Amino acid sequence: MSYADGLLSTGERISYRNKQHPFVFIWGARYAILAGIIALVIFWFRNGLGADTASGVAATLLGWATAILFFGGLAVAVWTALRYVNQEYVLTNRRVIQVEGVLNRNSTDSSLEKINDAVLTQSVFGRMFDFGDLTVLTASEAGIDKMHMLRKPIAFKKAMLDAKHEFEVDMERAGWQPGPPIRDAAPAPTSAGGTSAAGAAAASPSPSTPPAPRSDPDEVTRTLASLADLRDRGAITPEEYEHKKADLLSRL
Repeated sequence: MSYADGLLSTGERISYRNKQHPFVFIWGARYAILAGIIALVIFWFRNGLGADTASGVAATLLGWATAILFFGGLAVAVWTALRYVNQEYVLTNRRVIQVEGVLNRNSTDSSLEKINDAVLTQSVFGRMFDFGDLTVLTASEAGIDKMHMLRKPIAFKKAMLDAKHEFEVDMERAGWQPGPPIRDAAPAPTSAGGTSAAGAAAASPSPSTPPAPRSDPDEVTRTLASLADLRDRGAITPEEYEHKKADLLSRL
């Protein structure tokens, strides 16, 4: 199980996994590759030296230089490979998660409902080898900003926008709409006789208010299940869930 799997919340599922293009590893290990090439050249030159004392000292120094370059470059290449293997982008039914790091792990995520759009940039070379930069535009300052040299970026962008659409459909299906901000009630106007308009209206007879239409129990059950899923996702607060739950149960 990858590190991203342990970050999933209740009811969250992974729909797409992606990584950076292997060219990222090659570019990150460029100095290690160069050190290996230089080590091979020094090793070849060292074998061509004579057996005299001066040549023996030079051969020893060149041998040490070869070993340092080779093993140092190998260590850098292994570390770069570990960083590449442990870096991934994960798309779930609720958010986009970026995981990176070898010893110290770092995860960044952006909720689907906060994603406004995604801008894809591909060079000619990127179109040939199917990679590009995907910039995610969100309504939040924190979160994933840019996916650099993403492998198969067009497929990932389509999957992300499809997941966002499904998330919005689920919210509409649940019938959830954010309520207006709470404001202090304005004082009721007072009539000339010192009685408020609200009190006068209450004192005057009025026709009985018809009871609210009763809801289908099965429909209420499905709506409550959708609201519970939104609460688990963090899209609504537990207080909002309880308020909506009480409103729905009162219609039974």
